[in-house]
Amino acid sequence: MIRIKQAIQQSIELKQKILTDESLLLVIGEVSEICVKSLQKDGKVLFCGNGGSAADAQHLSAELSGRFYFDREPLFAEALHVNTSYLTAVANDYSYDDIFSRLVKAKGREGDVLIGLSTSGNSANVIKAFEVARKTGMITVGLTGETGGKMKEVSDYLINVPSKDTPRIQESHILVGHIICELIETKMFG
Repeated sequence: MIRIKQAIQQSIELKQKILTDESLLLVIGEVSEICVKSLQKDGKVLFCGNGGSAADAQHLSAELSGRFYFDREPLFAEALHVNTSYLTAVANDYSYDDIFSRLVKAKGREGDVLIGLSTSGNSANVIKAFEVARKTGMITVGLTGETGGKMKEVSDYLINVPSKDTPRIQESHILVGHIICELIETKMFG
């Protein structure tokens, strides 16, 4: 029982830190705006991440391409890891570090948004995808933990959750992602 309460308290304390970090809140608002601008110009929002972050990327892309609060037109949002045949072929034939960057090169266009999730900020395949995205003229958004890791250098917008605890960071990524989805949907369809 004690550990259960501790985990919940840690999650609450981290979310309280986010709530009181005005600069972080501004970035969250800015990211929702750049996504809206891209989608209104027939652009897309692409997501990438590994492990739990891949699940979160897929979850958030589904909120946009399906629906969130409103019954509305679908938005072009996609998680880059969902095609397992592609994923395993590229990882086998090239490198696991290339799985996202090759799809960014194929699908990404100037003005599109790439959101990468990595609790450490050091996922090599996400960093490589960001490098390709920036060369393409895409906007890169990093959702990371406290330091931002190496993604800090290749992110146009960095949402670095103030924690080093992976589960708490991932919980906060979903919170932030849901807020961004709500703001996008409200702005476009509200």
